[in-house]
Amino acid sequence: MRHGKKFNHLGRTAPHRKAMLSNMACSLIEHKRINTTVAKAKALRVYVEPLLTKAKEDTTHNRRTVFSYLQSKEAVTELFRTVAPKIAERNGGYTRIIKTGFRPGDAADMAMIELVDFNEIYNPNAEEKKTTRRSRRGAAKKAEPVATMPVAETTEEVAPETSEESNDSTPSEEEKA
Repeated sequence: MRHGKKFNHLGRTAPHRKAMLSNMACSLIEHKRINTTVAKAKALRVYVEPLLTKAKEDTTHNRRTVFSYLQSKEAVTELFRTVAPKIAERNGGYTRIIKTGFRPGDAADMAMIELVDFNEIYNPNAEEKKTTRRSRRGAAKKAEPVATMPVAETTEEVAPETSEESNDSTPSEEEKA
């Protein structure tokens, strides 16, 4: 009987399940979102959210505890350096599961699991990036008026004179020759 056994075993032995969830958690922390089946996403959410809560307080004990789950120095460093400051104000609910349809091969129900604070589309509190249009013409014009703003009148007068002088000097040279 399976009375009181609440978590999904995912059809795997305990060490296989532990290794799989550890690898998936490392990938989620490093890439901020991963695609997997709905059952694995729900199991991963239960696995990774307590780790994210521990990462809010950067102590040696918490780092070692999280490392015992993740077994990846890079993932632990990423978690404590970049993820933890972003989720510091949030009281749980660090991940979001979005169903994406069915896998073509076996029709498994697929989902995308992501860290909530790292999605720019759904996160209304995120700071908007200032986008500037860049073109080669724009950059040249921008640099030129700033440097030659007071001298602009003289440059306009000088430019036609030099072209006229070169035109005048060319026929005179031809006349001499």
